[in-house]
Amino acid sequence: MILPSLFTAYSEERGWGVYTNADIEADTIIEISPVIVMSAKEKKLLDQTTLYNYIFDWTEDQCCMAMGNVPVYNHSYTSNCEYIQDFEEEVIYIKTMRSIEAGEELFVNYNGDWDDDKKVWFDVI
Repeated sequence: MILPSLFTAYSEERGWGVYTNADIEADTIIEISPVIVMSAKEKKLLDQTTLYNYIFDWTEDQCCMAMGNVPVYNHSYTSNCEYIQDFEEEVIYIKTMRSIEAGEELFVNYNGDWDDDKKVWFDVI
């Protein structure tokens, strides 16, 4: 499930990102994405490819690739969305953490918690 108002667009500054063309209320599930769970052995191979930037840690010895828009939400330490991993259903939910205005880019915090300010592995714009 992807909220119909969401769309992806490319920016020179951040590459692909997810945006909305309509206002969205806080605490709204805007996307539910199935995932493909992979082993630690497969993760080592993926870490050698461009896909490294798009996979999620899943369990201690697994990673996953999410479907839908989930791989292209950009990072922000002051994100307006949060991702929630459901290990039983093997899905990732994206939920708004505040009201979002039409035209805004939607961000998640790559640290896993929407307000975690721990430095990530790449330079933030």
